[in-house]
Amino acid sequence: MLRCAAEYLEMTEEYAVSNLVGRTEAYINEVALKNLGGAVSVLHSSESILAVAEKVKLVSRCIDTIAFIACKDSQCRRPDGEPVVDWWAEDLTVLRVDLFQRALIAMMARGFKQYALAPILMLYAQKSLRGLDVFGKGRKKIEAREEHEKRVVLETIVSLLPREKNAMSVSFLSMLLRAALFLETTVACRLDLEKRMSLQLGQAVLDDLLIPSYSFTGDTLFDVDTVQRIVMNFLDTEMELNRMGYTNTNAADEEYISPSPSDVERVTKLMENFLSEIASDRNLSVSKFASLAEVIPEQSRVTEDGMYRAIDIYLKAHPALSDMERKKVCSVMDCQKLSREACAHAAQNDRLPVQTVVQVLYYEQQRLRDVMDSSLNNSPPLSTKLSPVVDPHPVPDEVSTLRRENHDLKFELVKMKMRLKEIEGKSEKSSGATKPPLAPRKSFMSTVSKKLGKIIRADGLTSQGSKGRTKPAKDRRHSIS
Repeated sequence: MLRCAAEYLEMTEEYAVSNLVGRTEAYINEVALKNLGGAVSVLHSSESILAVAEKVKLVSRCIDTIAFIACKDSQCRRPDGEPVVDWWAEDLTVLRVDLFQRALIAMMARGFKQYALAPILMLYAQKSLRGLDVFGKGRKKIEAREEHEKRVVLETIVSLLPREKNAMSVSFLSMLLRAALFLETTVACRLDLEKRMSLQLGQAVLDDLLIPSYSFTGDTLFDVDTVQRIVMNFLDTEMELNRMGYTNTNAADEEYISPSPSDVERVTKLMENFLSEIASDRNLSVSKFASLAEVIPEQSRVTEDGMYRAIDIYLKAHPALSDMERKKVCSVMDCQKLSREACAHAAQNDRLPVQTVVQVLYYEQQRLRDVMDSSLNNSPPLSTKLSPVVDPHPVPDEVSTLRRENHDLKFELVKMKMRLKEIEGKSEKSSGATKPPLAPRKSFMSTVSKKLGKIIRADGLTSQGSKGRTKPAKDRRHSIS
């Protein structure tokens, strides 16, 4: 700053020998610029009078000194090539973002490896973006001027990120993406971060994808659209590299590397956990849930238990769905890949549509039948040699277990059929309620009682008539005549 003041006051050698300009120049060259800390201190002091400092070439000399010492230092990188946090990295974080950017560009021009910039950028981002509530769900509590400054810092950091894969951790990239969405940076900045995250999605954990929604319009709690774009970028990269027949051999300096099959399986499991986490959100629509579930590659899902768990949570959190909506939610699941435990749970799940339950029972019964047939076909033949007690029909324990499970499934199927009949019976009763009642039928006992009454009456009349005819005969027998 004293050098800039001397320049402004024109205190040069023309007016006096050993004037202020010459003395400050000697101090800068012999003391200040002999180490990196001094160069950073001088550069930081000249930020408020940058125009004058640029005029006397003080800024360029400080930046050259920083770049030279940083590249010359033996601790710039480890012998194995992994980036480390250098002892001077903390000093650079005090610089303004434009001077910080110029210093890093000068370092790379002198041969500093770009991947070794990762620890420096992480330190600078953590210090410059401190105070942002990127994990909160409330509205912004930041002034417009400060928001603009942090937006510029973030966009500059993203432009300096190394292109090598695994140079930055997924957690750090997720933090930058949250900040980019919070500060509403340019679309290019956000898409760049999404692309970088997709290349390392196999290393991510669930918390890295739980990005809050900063729209504050009553939408979903988490930013589902951003996560869907990240997963689609991951799958597009895999498909493109597989189509081109790309291999990883001798590709250490390549920008993009094909995901391994293990990465695809990890991403599939990660997305199933993500679906289960956001399924309880009441603002999550059926179309969004289904579209996100359809992005997950079906061929990489060994079982459908994770998808079934997410569907069950979603149906439980949204009890007012119609039958068509529940069918659409369940259509993203392949019932043939459910485990025995999941099938047993689904068979008794009243939240699932009846068609889905019947489909689960059918596939489980078919699978059990196939297992039983294969077990019986692969059983060893009976030994012809004499042996102690031999069971003529050996049945493995697994087969008996499968038979019991098959019996239970048949019982559940019968229960489902009875439920369907009850529903049909209720509908028939409601339709037949308007028909006129039929005339009452005569019972068998009433008919028999009437016939017996007729016989008894007839018999009584016959006996009385016979008594009336015999009396006159008796009188005639004792008459005088």
